[in-house]
Amino acid sequence: MELIQVGPHTYYLKNATNIGIYKIDEESVYLIDTGNDSDAGKKVLKILNENNFQVKGIINTHSHADHIGGNKVIANRTNALILSSGIEKSFIKNPILEPLSLYGANPFKKLKTKFLMAEPSNALDIADYLPSGLEYFSLKGHSPDMIGLKTSDDIYFLGDALFSPETITKYHIFYLYNVRDFLSTLNFLKTLKGKLYIPSHVPATSDISNLITLNEKKVMEICTLILDILEEKKTFEELLSLIFNHYNLTINESEYVLIGSTIKAYLTYLLEEEKINYTFLDNKMYWQRKVTDYS
Repeated sequence: MELIQVGPHTYYLKNATNIGIYKIDEESVYLIDTGNDSDAGKKVLKILNENNFQVKGIINTHSHADHIGGNKVIANRTNALILSSGIEKSFIKNPILEPLSLYGANPFKKLKTKFLMAEPSNALDIADYLPSGLEYFSLKGHSPDMIGLKTSDDIYFLGDALFSPETITKYHIFYLYNVRDFLSTLNFLKTLKGKLYIPSHVPATSDISNLITLNEKKVMEICTLILDILEEKKTFEELLSLIFNHYNLTINESEYVLIGSTIKAYLTYLLEEEKINYTFLDNKMYWQRKVTDYS
């Protein structure tokens, strides 16, 4: 981790998951996310102690394990408040909800790893405890109630609202809970005017316009791919397999639930857009592109 100052009150720890730091006075700070596990949390505390920073609060942009993994160890050692929004608070308090929601039932052992399930911590509503100098705003799509933060230094922390060119090129399909909300968030990001933008897994940048376009294009590409595959009716499992093959991806337990849930989000979006239909035949559910879509 590397501590970088980007404003009079604003810092971040450059990391696999970038961690924001906002000074509310000479010694006290709020963190924006805490990394992927307790080891990350311990590293954060070490760097903060070396710089005489005391953690007063943690703001989680959303409840995914790589953003809340350090919560417990940091809160236990500092008595810091943990803040988040909406349904994210429930997932932070009850991390089993993450693999449960992805799998759809009691998740089996290989889904109960730190990659999908952090240690529980008690999250309060950000609206009730937000410190002066910070503003929060909705960034729904990647998760149900993800938020971003703007600091008084005109620095934006964007959570997982944008994915990097490297991630998109390597994996093609990034996890989405709601495709329509994600596209709306991308449109919202186009309106922001700030000095610096810090997505969680993308290097800090003063211009996010190309990233927005790249993310939009990949979503539209996947929509087109699904419609092409569904020219003939397919079960969900058949569709998922063909998408993995198209992008030369290898399926495993975590990819099955993450990418599988994402493809279901695309199916919901295309169904709402009246691009596809479903039917039941021989006790199987089939998806197919609507004939009217050819006209």
